[in-house]
Formats: sequence, C-alpha cells, structure tokens
Amino acid sequence: MSAPAATRAAGADRPEGRPSAVLFDVGPQGRPGAVLFDVGPQGRPKAVLFDVGNVIVRWSPRTLYSKLIADPAELDRFLTEVCPMDWHAQTDVGRTFAENIAERVALYPRHDALIRAWWDRWPEMFSGAIPETEAVIEDLHARGVPMHGLTNMSIEAWPMVRAMSPAFDRLDVVVVSAEERVMKPDPAIFALACERTGLSPSDMLFVDDSLPNIESAARLGFHVHHFTDPAALRPQLETLGLV
Repeated sequence: MSAPAATRAAGADRPEGRPSAVLFDVGPQGRPGAVLFDVGPQGRPKAVLFDVGNVIVRWSPRTLYSKLIADPAELDRFLTEVCPMDWHAQTDVGRTFAENIAERVALYPRHDALIRAWWDRWPEMFSGAIPETEAVIEDLHARGVPMHGLTNMSIEAWPMVRAMSPAFDRLDVVVVSAEERVMKPDPAIFALACERTGLSPSDMLFVDDSLPNIESAARLGFHVHHFTDPAALRPQLETLGLV
C-alpha cells in the first residue's frame, strides 16, 4: 500500500529519516531522561487535535471492576487475561460489543456476568471530565482556534461519551476509529484526520495520552503534546501561542 498523503507531505519538509518532534522520557526525580525525537516541524500550529479518553474524559476499566472484584490479584488477572485491552480494542475497529462479549463468554463461561458488565455497565468505567482540559478548550474556542478530535473508540460508545462534557461541542471534526475501521497509531487514521479537517500535520498540535500514538504523529510531522499531567497542557498551549 502506498504511503498516506499525510506521511508523504510531512516527510517533504525535513531531511529523510529525521524525527519530527522533541520529546523526553522522565528520569529520576522528574528530570528529563532519554531524548526520543530531536527536531520539530517548522512554525507554530494553528489548530488542536484532541484524543478523547484520558485527555478530555477519564476512562479506566478498573473504575468499574474494582467495584466488582474485591481481591486485587484477581482484579489484575481478570483485566490481563479475561478482558485484556487487546480484546477490547476490537470494538475500536468496528466490532460490536455484543460480538466481542459473546466470544469472550464462550471462552470464560464462569465469568459470564463480569464480562457482560463491560458493556452493561460501560458508563461506570468513566470518572468524569478532566477540568483542566475543559477549561483550555473553552479558552481556545474563545480565541477562535480550530479544534478537532481523533479517538480510538466504538461507534456504539461514542454518543454516550460525547454527552459527558460540553467540551465535545467545541470540536468541529471528530474522527472515530470504529467508523473508519483503522485506529491509532496507524498513520492512515492521521491521514484521514488531515483530509477531513483540511489541515496538514504541521498545522496541528496533537494531544494524546498514549506514547505510541504520540510517536506516530510526531513522525508524520504533527506538533505533539504527550498528555500525562492535566496541569501541563495549558503551559504547552501558551508556549505555542494558542492561549
């Protein structure tokens, strides 16, 4: 398959094989550790592309299953063996929750009720919106900065997640992986985001909590912010002149 348009466009502006952003691992005592990338796209972004889970709203299966499984060791085993994230990720590329759950129940029938709770009690995996992100989204909106979304999520889940915060109403275009049958960090979904928004990678700051997603976007030429601390987002936006 030929390289996505966004990949080709991003590579044209920098030396072949060069990485595209400055990122650091955090070392001892919070000091910067290894440099992951050493050069960024030219200029400043004019738009922001937000991830959803754990950037705008907090999501973790543990939020629900800690109510249902008292023993910490059993909880860990359930979430790593019975309902691991690679199983859940199939709904992010278009499989229905019903299909996914039925297959897992057949494999682990003694956990029938717990597996079915993954969808039956789906909203309980969320612990609300992230206030710092909501606040910067409102400030970006007030300044007229275009904002969009790029999320790995089921099309069944997206409507109820969208209803969790008014911040989602500020996003003009939201690309949902299950609708496209491709998910981050695949470069193809970043190319789709560029196509739908009419923006190039260097036009956008991509904000995500997943380092593999950040690495993929950086190599395509996006400005990037690895979302690990909600309080760090505003200073990054201020540095870039967005708020």
